[in-house]
Amino acid sequence: LMSSMIKGDPDNADLLVSGANLYAAYASSFTDTEGSKKALAGRSYDYASRAMCLEDNRFCDVKNISYFEFEKLLETIEGQQVKYLFVLVSSWAGVIEANSSDWNLVAELPKVKAGIQCVLDTDETLDNGNVHLYMAVMESLLPPALGGKPELAKKHFERAIEISGGSNQMAKVLYAEKYARMLFDRKLHDDLLQQVVDSEDGPEEHILINTLSKQKAAELMLSADDYF
Repeated sequence: LMSSMIKGDPDNADLLVSGANLYAAYASSFTDTEGSKKALAGRSYDYASRAMCLEDNRFCDVKNISYFEFEKLLETIEGQQVKYLFVLVSSWAGVIEANSSDWNLVAELPKVKAGIQCVLDTDETLDNGNVHLYMAVMESLLPPALGGKPELAKKHFERAIEISGGSNQMAKVLYAEKYARMLFDRKLHDDLLQQVVDSEDGPEEHILINTLSKQKAAELMLSADDYF
């Protein structure tokens, strides 16, 4: 339905943003094959990049400009542009995650990280604290021995939870999965996941993501003995 609406009104930036968010959600939570995840993440990025291009045509070819050119563009972001930028860089991160064995795509991570930092500097509360969540996951990709920054990741996870007033259950799940497991902190891991399992569904707009969070938390708890 969303794709049909976009096809009928291809220059509607708000429709494109909605489509990008929907396809990103499906790519992260409802795929059962690597191919479908790649396809859905790719469609999400396509919609997001078209929306950003409509908002500011200097961003129409961000993948093919240098990091330093991209960084200069980010310095000009203002007002509602930050909303489009966040959808762009978050969907871009989704494409990289879905194609993690493609080193050409992985090499684009510095641009994504710079974009997320720009959003953080402009409005850290955007999307119920999920801007901090994306940065937290990026900072926890590598263990300390390989140059990772887990303590910085921890600060971003905690800030995401704080901004949401504790309602962002996926932040707690990822905190447990990406940070607590990396540092083998079983107590933190179990405490976070138990909070998610015991939580209420929350406001209507968060019911789906919180339900998925509870399912993921239960799966992580079941595998905890084997992991730790």
